[in-house]
Amino acid sequence: MSKLPHTKPPQTKLPQTKLHAKYYADKMTQVHSVIEQNELVGEKTYRLRIAAPAIASTVVPGQFVMIRIAGTDAPLIGRALAVYNVTADSAGTPTYIDLVYLRKGVMTEALATSALGTAVTVWGPLGNGFSTARCDRLIMAVGGIGQTPMLMLGREAMGAQSFGSPARENGWSNHVELIYGARSKALLAGVPDFYDAKFQVTLCTDDGSEGVRQLVPDALAARLAELPKDEKIRVVTCGPEIMMEKVADVCADANIDCDVSMETPMACGIGVCFSCVAKIRQEGPDPWDYKRTCVEGPIFDAKDVCW
Repeated sequence: MSKLPHTKPPQTKLPQTKLHAKYYADKMTQVHSVIEQNELVGEKTYRLRIAAPAIASTVVPGQFVMIRIAGTDAPLIGRALAVYNVTADSAGTPTYIDLVYLRKGVMTEALATSALGTAVTVWGPLGNGFSTARCDRLIMAVGGIGQTPMLMLGREAMGAQSFGSPARENGWSNHVELIYGARSKALLAGVPDFYDAKFQVTLCTDDGSEGVRQLVPDALAARLAELPKDEKIRVVTCGPEIMMEKVADVCADANIDCDVSMETPMACGIGVCFSCVAKIRQEGPDPWDYKRTCVEGPIFDAKDVCW
């Protein structure tokens, strides 16, 4: 019986993956802590404080954490929340992180009804942060619960606080403004914090119960029309997607740089579940691809988002 010649099986070239991201969760820290504060700051809106020095010392404006209540599997997965503020202990060491959330689902309902001292698990910081690109004026255009990443960003821009390890550059803007909109006065959360930070604040409400009766994109367009044409302006935005799309349109018409902080719902926060994808433009044969908000975002250039 003759032997068949030995042949190698055909080689199949696997397609190159595009799943590379700069902000994978390999540098995150998991912290077991307790709820130190859990205060109502607006209608159904709470500010929660926990001691998490490893996160407080490294987080930068725009990043987020995942949080879940320890010792329970209802809900099983954590909730992504932007870091609202970092405060120091009596020795001046960054120690506490504040998270602001709206009470509207299973996880946030559980947080809102948790007593002080309740054990929680937090992991982060996650995602990318806003850039420190210099500008004459930073305008933060936000709606709903989208004010949450802006206190840290504005304070950094004004030079009032530094974040990250090593500390990022601060004092990179001459002027900081906040345009903040909600359906009604009761839903405007944490407004005193923004006044205390010395931002220029414009409040908008759908019903006219506070500030101007105007939508945030319209208030932004009106403000841009008032400013000198030679001023270098940056706009950052966070809130309902339709609002961010309109803000992006206003900025595109005015030829002004705009960054968006996407609020796409997340399940894992570390890039493995693909529940938080957004359509983002890219170079190459494919005009866009799905990008995971948790590891390629949540901050994107508004021009790159396929609304």
